[in-house]
Amino acid sequence: MSAANGGAPAGMSAANGATSAGMSADGAPAGPADVSGAGMSADAGTAGAQPAPTGAPAGGGAQSRTADIVPGPGGVMTDEVGVVTGELTLRTEYADGRVALRVQYREADEWYAVTGAAAPLADPAGLDAVHAVAVGLLHRPEG
Repeated sequence: MSAANGGAPAGMSAANGATSAGMSADGAPAGPADVSGAGMSADAGTAGAQPAPTGAPAGGGAQSRTADIVPGPGGVMTDEVGVVTGELTLRTEYADGRVALRVQYREADEWYAVTGAAAPLADPAGLDAVHAVAVGLLHRPEG
C-alpha cells in the first residue's frame, strides 16, 4: 500500500481502480491492452515478439503455438512420464474451445501433456496470450 495513491496497492489508484502493473521499458507508464477471449488484460509493451501462428486460421479450428524453453529447477511435470528437464519445446494447443500445454524434449517425437495445464478458452484469439504467459512461467534458463 502507498500513501501516494490513497492507500491503494501498487498499480492501483484509489480514485479509479486498477490501472496496470506499472512496468515499462522506457519509463513511460504502460497502458492497458485488451486480450480478448483470454479473460484477462495485459500491459502494453510486453517484451518479446508474438510467436508465428501455426495451424488453422483464427475462428475456431485447431491451432497451436510453439517455443523452445529451458525450465528452472524441478522441470515441468507431465501426466505421462512425470518430470521432464533440460531443453524442451512447449506447444500451446487450441481445439474445440479448450487450450492445453504439451512439452517434448527438443527435436524428439513424443509430446507429453503438462499436468494441470488444460482449460476452457472461449475465443481462439486468446491463444497468443495464453502461450506468452505459459512461456513466461516455464522458461527459466537461469533457474
